[in-house]
Amino acid sequence: MKQVLSSCSASISELKKNPTALLNEAEGSPIAILNHNVPAAYLIPADTYEWLMDKLEDSELAQIVTERAHEKEKAIEVSIDDL
Repeated sequence: MKQVLSSCSASISELKKNPTALLNEAEGSPIAILNHNVPAAYLIPADTYEWLMDKLEDSELAQIVTERAHEKEKAIEVSIDDL
């Protein structure tokens, strides 16, 4: 059985009946949407999703920086005033 990674859960049927009430009841916390008592999806507030996407982008950029760090000696120095 899969682990439910949320303190709030609801069935797909409950979600269909009244999604707004479900979101209000969760008070901004993630909601595990269950299908036959197995997590099928997680419903998170839009603000949380946007924050997660920002963190993911930051992580990807950090990985690019790490991968390119050895190329520093090939870099051409440019003055900001010249741009």
